[in-house]
Amino acid sequence: MKMLINVAETVVADALRGMAAAHPELAVDVENRVIVRRDAPVAGQVGLVSGGGSGHEPLHGGFVGPGMLSAACPGEVFTSPVPDQMVRAAAAVDSGAGVLFIVKNYTGDVLNFDMAAELAADEGIQIAKVLVDDDVAVTDSLYTAGRRGTGATLFVEKIAGAAAAEGQPLDRVATVARQVNENARSFGVALSACTTPAKGSPTFDLPPGELELGVGIHGEPGRERRSMMTSGEIADFAVHAILEDMSPRNPVLVLVNGMGATPLLELYGFNAEVQRVLAERGVAVARTLVGNYVTSLDMAGASVTLCQIDEEMLRLWDAPVRTPGLRWGV
Repeated sequence: MKMLINVAETVVADALRGMAAAHPELAVDVENRVIVRRDAPVAGQVGLVSGGGSGHEPLHGGFVGPGMLSAACPGEVFTSPVPDQMVRAAAAVDSGAGVLFIVKNYTGDVLNFDMAAELAADEGIQIAKVLVDDDVAVTDSLYTAGRRGTGATLFVEKIAGAAAAEGQPLDRVATVARQVNENARSFGVALSACTTPAKGSPTFDLPPGELELGVGIHGEPGRERRSMMTSGEIADFAVHAILEDMSPRNPVLVLVNGMGATPLLELYGFNAEVQRVLAERGVAVARTLVGNYVTSLDMAGASVTLCQIDEEMLRLWDAPVRTPGLRWGV
């Protein structure tokens, strides 16, 4: 496989060096693998820290900045960061108002963030944790006990980040983050496998004429494999799978997320079909975001995330944000 890299062993470090050069508003510690807002800690504000394996960009490092995360900890490709990274990040962003850990539900992430929370508490940092587990496709997977954390992570980080930017206290910011997760559901579809730099070949076998329904962001198996379907058929399947698990009474936020190799031409067409299915089901849409936000290296495919919102959550979603990967209102 052709890749725009030097050697597999330095992929993450090289990317962090490039990120530092492109975004001077961030303090990127390449050696210790921590990305922090350069103005951190912000007086009176709760710090938000997230992280996970690299390969899902712009998640999480691309979401560091005003109105979203205070810091992010990138691990090796598809590998959890270690507790030392998380403690270092928490110490860098703690203003005395406490720090919220936002954790995707993958076993390594959960264990390491739990350990980091204990270590940070020993250093006098007040820590709260929120687990993101929005994927409806499967209950247990290769990486997870329970539901996987996927596209709703963006909604949690954005809305909780806005609450923190307003100066809301730690318990309230954590409550808002949990509310977002509880009201969000996701479903992903793979049209091709992804390729990790270390392996240099597809991580699983997906024949040219087939797709994987309910795939995870590391290429974990989904619900079933089928012959290729049209965009409209995929939207029907994905949205119906989500609505089997939730019955929105309020309008929803919609994320149509590319897995990394699907062009916007296709994603916007897919969004049109998602909107059609929601209209047929009588689901009102408040806001829609389309693009590559929670990716899986070079996987072709997409995921759909719906989040039922109230007026407060919508206000926080619309609040200004200024990060490399998400920016509006400023």
